[in-house]
Amino acid sequence: MTASPVLGSRRRARRSHLAAAAAAAALCAAAATPATPAAADGDTSGGKPTVVLIHGAFADASSWNGVAERLERRGYTVMAPANPLRGLYNDATYISSVLDSVKGPVVLAGHSYGGAVISSAAAGHSQVKALVYIDALMPDVGESGASLGARFPSALGTATRSVPYQEGHGQSGTDLYLKRDKVYPVFAACLPESQADLLGVTQRPAATTAFSETAKVAAWKTIPSWAMIGRQDMTISPEQERFQARRAHSHTVEINSCHVSLIAHPDAVTDLILQAATASGTGSAGPSLADTGSVAPRRELTGLGGVAGVSLVAGAGAVLVGRRLRRRSR
Repeated sequence: MTASPVLGSRRRARRSHLAAAAAAAALCAAAATPATPAAADGDTSGGKPTVVLIHGAFADASSWNGVAERLERRGYTVMAPANPLRGLYNDATYISSVLDSVKGPVVLAGHSYGGAVISSAAAGHSQVKALVYIDALMPDVGESGASLGARFPSALGTATRSVPYQEGHGQSGTDLYLKRDKVYPVFAACLPESQADLLGVTQRPAATTAFSETAKVAAWKTIPSWAMIGRQDMTISPEQERFQARRAHSHTVEINSCHVSLIAHPDAVTDLILQAATASGTGSAGPSLADTGSVAPRRELTGLGGVAGVSLVAGAGAVLVGRRLRRRSR
């Protein structure tokens, strides 16, 4: 029996309705699936650089705890190795070997004497994309911490005591400790005095060679740098820090802080490291809208958010197709 023209039109209309509904469902499914290939591959960092944090004299890696926690919450892989504090050449060689173990781009940050270490250790490491100096030494070739301190005197000059030490194979030297009554006023005046006292108890001494050995290289001459200056720093003169940052053409910020801004102001230090990570092109994404106040990211289906917007558009399309087919079948 031959189907009537009316019945055939109705069947075509039903098929068109089903096709439109299927298209709407496909669009909804596509919108609901996040485009996160990095996460699918198990890369939780999203292609961000590894941030390596180097502590300075009289401190240990735990001084970076607040900063490390904040960076990890932002999805960064963080390393804070122990700085041996045995001498600039020894320490830079050791940190250089740590960098050899890191795959992919690196943002290298140093606090205090750690700044001198990263300036030497980063040389020859093409994966180091940015250097960040926090209340730090930034010696040029031929300079030492001692020579810079003589040029820009600070309260540190009378705040240390010398203690001889011996190592295996007959090696010996002299360690510098902060005097216990100087830890709070000279090193950590922006912390509660009780916390500063604990830093004095747990301090790690630095060999005099950490400050007397002159730099053989200065990586900040070829690697972009960022610098934070603590205006109340009594350990390294703020004038010295400004001088160093100017000649290195560092991106510089100043805050009202003592020498240990990484402990007292971890948010500000973290923000500076994030600036270095993103501005140097090592991050997978730029700064967030809340940080920059920039134009909101482009959205698909402007004015209609996410799955609901796609569903609404697809559903409207299905209704229009159905109406047109019904008109043709009449």
